[in-house]
Amino acid sequence: MNYIPISNQDNKEMLESIGVKNTEELLSAQIPEVLRAKKLNISEGLSEQQLLDLFKSYAQKNRANLTCFRGAGVYDHFVPSIVDEIVGRSEFWTAYTPYQAEASQGTLQAIFEYQSIICELTGLDCSNASMYDGATAVAEAVILAIRTTKKNKIIISKALNPEYISVMETYIKNLNTEIIKIDIDEKNGAINKDTLNSVIDENVAAVVVQSPNFFGTVEDMQTLSEITKAKKALFISVVNLISLGLFKSPAEYGADIAVGEGQIFGNSMYMGGSTFGFMAVTKALEWKMPGRIVGQTVDKDGKRGFVLTLQSREQHIRREKATSNICTNAALNSFAACVYAAYLGSQGIKELAETNISKARYAFDKIKNIKGFTPLFKDGFFFNEFVFKTDKDIKKINEELLKENILGPLTLTEVCSLKTDDKYKNCIMFAVTEKRTKQEIDKLAEILSRV
Repeated sequence: MNYIPISNQDNKEMLESIGVKNTEELLSAQIPEVLRAKKLNISEGLSEQQLLDLFKSYAQKNRANLTCFRGAGVYDHFVPSIVDEIVGRSEFWTAYTPYQAEASQGTLQAIFEYQSIICELTGLDCSNASMYDGATAVAEAVILAIRTTKKNKIIISKALNPEYISVMETYIKNLNTEIIKIDIDEKNGAINKDTLNSVIDENVAAVVVQSPNFFGTVEDMQTLSEITKAKKALFISVVNLISLGLFKSPAEYGADIAVGEGQIFGNSMYMGGSTFGFMAVTKALEWKMPGRIVGQTVDKDGKRGFVLTLQSREQHIRREKATSNICTNAALNSFAACVYAAYLGSQGIKELAETNISKARYAFDKIKNIKGFTPLFKDGFFFNEFVFKTDKDIKKINEELLKENILGPLTLTEVCSLKTDDKYKNCIMFAVTEKRTKQEIDKLAEILSRV
C-alpha cells in the first residue's frame, strides 16, 4: 500500500480535536518564538570530496586529548581495550533495539548478563534492559512511584543533578503531582534529616536522593531511607555505579528503586557522553517497571535459553495502558558496561572506587592550600567531585588551563538552575577520576596558584 499523507480535512479535524485553530497556534504554545527558525539556510549540494573536506575542517576545530577535570554527570574514566574489542564485534551492532522476532540468543544473553550485573551491584531483585540515560531513568522511576502508591507528592533533593530535575519535571508536568525540593546543609553539602522530616507526610509517593549528589557529597542514605519508609513512601536512590564498590548498595539501606547514569561504566565521553540509564527495583515493583526484561529459560530439549519477558508493559503492545512510552533500550552501551564490569570484577571495582577517592582527596588538599580557594562544604565527605569558592577570575582560570590543554572546572552559575542562587556565586566544581595522574594534578594546582 502506498504511503498516503493526511489530507487538509484530516489536519483540520485533528487540530479541532485538541482545541487549537491551526498548526501555528499548536507550535507557538510549546516552542518559544526565539527557538523557531524562520528559514532554513541550506547550501547547494556538494560533491563527495567537497563534503569530506568540509567535515574535516569542522573536525579540526575540536580540541582532542584534553586533560579533563570536569564532570557534572559525564566523566572521564579509563575504558580498557577489551571493552571496545568485544562490543565492536559485528554480532552486536544493530540499527535498532531488537524485538523478539529478530532477537538472537547472543543479543538476549548479553542483555541478561547486563541485568544480572546491575542486580549484583545494587542488591535489588530485578533490572530492566536499560533506559536512554540517567535523566530519563530518574523520571521513569518517579512515574513508577506515583503509579504504585497513588500519591501526589514527590520530594527531591536540590542536590539532584539539575538535568535530571528538568527532565523529571517535563515528564510529570501533567500528572497533577507536587514536587517539593529540599535544601542541603551548607556545612556538609548533604540533606539534613530534620529537613526531610519537616516536609515528608503520608501523601508523599517517593523521596529521590542522589549519592554522591551533584556536588559530589555522599549522603546518609540509611537515615534518609528510614525516614522515607516510616511514611510509607518509596525511596529512589540515584547512584554512581563505581562508588558501589565501596559504599552500601541501595538494597542494604532499603531503597525500592535504584537508577542512574551508566556512562561511567565502560563508555567514553564522546561529545558529551555515550550514555545509558540503568534501573533496578525490588521484586514487589518488577511488574510495574518500564522497558523490557530478558529472562532465562530452557528450550524443549532442556538447554539454557533467553527470551524477552514481561514485555506487556510497552506501548507497542499495551498502547495507552503501557507503563512507559519508552520501549527502546540502549543495548550496545549497556553491553559495554557489562563487559567492563565483568573484566574488573568486584575487587577491581572496589580498587577503582578507592583510587577515585584517593586521587580526588589529593587534588582537594592541593587546591585547599592555594590562596583564594575555599571549600564550599567544609564538613562533607565526597567521592570524586568537589566544589570550591574562589575570589579569582573563573573565566581567566579556565582560559589559562585550556592553554595548557586542560579542561578546567565547571562554573556552577553556568548551570541554568543555579544561575540565580547566590550561594553558588564564584563557585567551581572539579572532578578527579582514576585517569588523572599526580603530575597532572600538580600541574593543575600550579596553574591555579599563579592565575
